[in-house]
Amino acid sequence: MKKTIQALEKAQITIGIIFLCTFFFVIVLQIVTRQLGISIIWTEEAANYSFIWAVFMGAAVMVNRREHFNFDFLQQKLKGKKRIFLSLFNDSVLIIFNVCIFLLGLQVVNEFWNYTWSTLPEMKMGYVWIAIPIMAGTMLVYTLSHMVQHVQHLKAKEVHE
Repeated sequence: MKKTIQALEKAQITIGIIFLCTFFFVIVLQIVTRQLGISIIWTEEAANYSFIWAVFMGAAVMVNRREHFNFDFLQQKLKGKKRIFLSLFNDSVLIIFNVCIFLLGLQVVNEFWNYTWSTLPEMKMGYVWIAIPIMAGTMLVYTLSHMVQHVQHLKAKEVHE
């Protein structure tokens, strides 16, 4: 399971980097063409939508690394089983949140799938908004993986006591 999680994270990082580079390239292209007096109308939409993908993929990776959605004041104070139970509670809240985001994300994708970009009518908005359920789905996978680890640590502590 650990290798699957690592592969999933690596894929998301790669996708995020590709979209971040796309964002940067499109912004530079927009600046250069404006200085040359040429107007490329699709660059603003491409920059916005590539940034959305980069942020959503990065957010999921940060959940896996526990560097996002984390208030650790209480966790630093607690030790042993109490700390594990707090982590399980936090993960349960994240699961509820991500299930909601996943389901609502599917509704958004379904609703806006056939809408098109203003400047590139060949591109469907569904390709942009599918990033929401992908993000939420991978956050669910990561959080469930964390919960499995917490339960394993809890069982290990019970064996040692």
